[in-house]
Amino acid sequence: MIVVRFKVQCQRGKAAELRAAFAKVVPPSRAVSGVVSFDIGQDLLDQDAFVATEVFEDADARERQEALPEVAEIFSLLPGALAAPPEATVFEVSSFAPAM
Repeated sequence: MIVVRFKVQCQRGKAAELRAAFAKVVPPSRAVSGVVSFDIGQDLLDQDAFVATEVFEDADARERQEALPEVAEIFSLLPGALAAPPEATVFEVSSFAPAM
C-alpha cells in the first residue's frame, strides 16, 4: 500500500481557483480502481494551504489516478498559484490496522 501526503501553499487570492480544481479531482480519483481513499482538505488555520492524503493499493493505482485529466489541470495551475514549492511525501506501508 502507498500513502501520499501532498501539501501546497497558495499565493493570496489563488486559493479559490485551486479549491475548485481540487474539488473536481476528488470524485474521479475515488472511482479509480485501486484507490483506497483520496481526500483533500483546507488547513483550518491557513485558508491558503491544502493537504491531500491519497491511499493506493499499489504503484499501478497511483499511476492511473495521476493520469486523470483533472490531475493535469491542477498541475497546470500550480506554477502560477503557489507561494512555495509543494511538499510531497510517499509512505510505503507494509501493514495496517484500524485505529479505532
